[in-house]
Amino acid sequence: MKHALFGAMVAAALAMPAFANDYTIMAPASPGGGWDSTARTMQEVMQAEGISGSVQVTNVPGAGGTVGLAQFVASASGDASQLIVGGYVMVGAILTNASPVSLADVTPVARLTGEAVAIVVPAASPIQDIKGLVDAMVADPGAVSWAGGSAGGVDHITVGLLAKAAGIDPTKINYIAFSGGGEATAAILGNQVTAGVSGLGEFLPQVEAGTMRLLAVSSDARIEGVDAPTLAEAGYDVVVQNWRMVAAAPGLSDEQKAQVQADIEKLAKSAGWQQALATKGWADTYLAGADFEAQLAKEIEATTAVLKDIGLVQ
Repeated sequence: MKHALFGAMVAAALAMPAFANDYTIMAPASPGGGWDSTARTMQEVMQAEGISGSVQVTNVPGAGGTVGLAQFVASASGDASQLIVGGYVMVGAILTNASPVSLADVTPVARLTGEAVAIVVPAASPIQDIKGLVDAMVADPGAVSWAGGSAGGVDHITVGLLAKAAGIDPTKINYIAFSGGGEATAAILGNQVTAGVSGLGEFLPQVEAGTMRLLAVSSDARIEGVDAPTLAEAGYDVVVQNWRMVAAAPGLSDEQKAQVQADIEKLAKSAGWQQALATKGWADTYLAGADFEAQLAKEIEATTAVLKDIGLVQ
């Protein structure tokens, strides 16, 4: 009887899915923004696809992700179950905040997504198109207030580049930084600012509901199903893509790195992830390993140059 019971237990154990890791993913921002959405989409898909048995998401907002990054570096070393999302915004925030920690202090795993930046106004705004918004900036840059993500991030950079393309001093723009997309959205819907700037996916629900007006997107070509011109099409030489990445803890062994990379590759290639990309309007920009590390170095160099150009970094 004991042998039969033991055999049944072994068979049951073998029948259960074998998960390499339970994961905790840090979104270094408040709920409601792009990093939070990325982390929670990873959570949902990794569990649904059987990549991990348990995935938790934590939010640590502040200073464009650098508060969370510092906490992650200090607490997660050697722990292969800890992940953090980041991207273009974090690269800029590290530079503008002179952060004591950087992406060199974590283990980059992969770039996951890319997304166009969108410029919107409240539905009740008298501004009907991107030219009208730029004309208002030309008349008085400080009178046009912008709600967006952290200072030095992709939203801030996009507004700075638009100002420069329109012949406006980028240092004169009135940019109000919020730590999460939810807070910025509330400011726009509450008519507390002139315009908003963020990832297209964050604004689409409000645009479709008729509470925001989409003026332009930062992609290099029109986006299928989106009724708005590109900035370039409207006459402003600005093309920006907000990319997002996932990194693992510092101090991992080669075996730990390989396992995490394998799990993220399963995620990126899964049907559930591909469906999520389509639903959220995210581009599949998956790039991993040494290729991603090389691209990340180029992105940091390019972002440094842009931030210097628009006066956000000396």
